[in-house]
Amino acid sequence: MSHTGLDVSTSAGIIRLSNAFCDAKALMTAVELGLFTKLRETGPATEEEIRQAHGLHGRGLSDWLNLLTALGLLERRGGRYGNAKGADSFLVQGEKEYVGGFVERSNRNLYPAWGKLTDALRTGEQQSGSHFDVVIQNPQILRQFTGMMDALTNVVGPELVEAFDWGPYGSVLDIGGCRGNLCSIIVGSRPHLTGHVFDLPQMEPLFDEKIAERGLTGKMNFHGGSFFTDDIPVTADVVTLGHVLHDWDAEQREKIVAKAFGAVNPGGALLVYDRMLEDGPAYVENLVISLDMLLVTDGGSEYPAAEVVSHAHKAGFASVEASPLSDYDTLLVCRKAG
Repeated sequence: MSHTGLDVSTSAGIIRLSNAFCDAKALMTAVELGLFTKLRETGPATEEEIRQAHGLHGRGLSDWLNLLTALGLLERRGGRYGNAKGADSFLVQGEKEYVGGFVERSNRNLYPAWGKLTDALRTGEQQSGSHFDVVIQNPQILRQFTGMMDALTNVVGPELVEAFDWGPYGSVLDIGGCRGNLCSIIVGSRPHLTGHVFDLPQMEPLFDEKIAERGLTGKMNFHGGSFFTDDIPVTADVVTLGHVLHDWDAEQREKIVAKAFGAVNPGGALLVYDRMLEDGPAYVENLVISLDMLLVTDGGSEYPAAEVVSHAHKAGFASVEASPLSDYDTLLVCRKAG
């Protein structure tokens, strides 16, 4: 039995694994068409009502809807299809816990890139077709990217709030914090904190939009720049680096941790979380994400916690503690002497 739950000692199990991408594409298409959002608006609908609402041909529609039902995303009663619990909670646009942004990005970017995995393994080159400097110049694609990041931080953010004792500290800075979703979750849950986000200048309009949406204008500040070429213009008691280091190679990760050390106030802490790799049993999800980094970045990958522990000690942190975070992440708390 593999870590996917499929029995790959049998031919049937191997064939089923080779078709697992079909399940994923069925979900991606449903999110792309806004199926779950529309069903929330209308309530359970017949196949014909769904066909008309989304402008679909009809051929294959019943099979697609029944596959989504078999996958547990839809429920079918009396010839009508409605959202199952998970889809209604996490795949309806506008909901606080919406993770469809990640699904949308997977559909547009990761799904095509994985079709070129053989080329990536042969060449070591990314296969997404667009470098991040191209992404940030296109407002529509940048919004798609930030939607994906929001989906991830909507999951991990509330857990990070509970995993760390924020009481003794007065400020938090999220380096590479995108449009501030994670930082807004922290500050919204711990209102004694002042929040800061450091990211590329193109993120600022989206930051302003997100912070206004969360009712935190005046409680959070955006600082534009690049952590490779610019000094971080603000310090904080707690600095976070979440799902950032895996975008870069080991040498670059070391430089980012060193720069983050300078942004932590004496007696403060650096929080690093990522889908880190361990020497024990294989975690399929984290290995998949590491290959995502191969396919969409120029040098990124997931990495063992021990690597960042080494970087942290070299930078000057006095101690590092590791613990699980969310379903797949590892949290490292790097403490700076007072």
